[in-house]
Amino acid sequence: MVHLYYDSRTGNVQRFINKVIQITGWEAHKIEDNTEANEFGHLITYTTRIGSIPDKTKHFMDVNAEKIFSVTSSGNTNWGKNFGLAGNKVSEGYDIPLAMKFELSGTMEDINKFIDIIKNQYNDSKRGSKKLDTA
Repeated sequence: MVHLYYDSRTGNVQRFINKVIQITGWEAHKIEDNTEANEFGHLITYTTRIGSIPDKTKHFMDVNAEKIFSVTSSGNTNWGKNFGLAGNKVSEGYDIPLAMKFELSGTMEDINKFIDIIKNQYNDSKRGSKKLDTA
């Protein structure tokens, strides 16, 4: 079973996650103030303050990074070079691969790409590998 840990403020990441779990049946866990990763999984978060990691995501990763295999981030292309930058910062700061970035709540193409990356490109990677860095 694939576990997804996600942080959503405006609902964009929540909508992305809802589509992914509807297609795959994977397990999703919304990050709250004291969320613990009981299973290994993947992080999906948003970008805030024009390129920053959300506070809940940062706290979650400070406590649970060893259980997270990859990061995916949403953003808005209007932010230019800061688009989805939280994903890059999580990847670099916690030494995990950046799976991908998507705009707002993602398109069906984004959903299918994400599923493909997690199912097929990740299956034999070790934590800390940059194999997933396709963004």
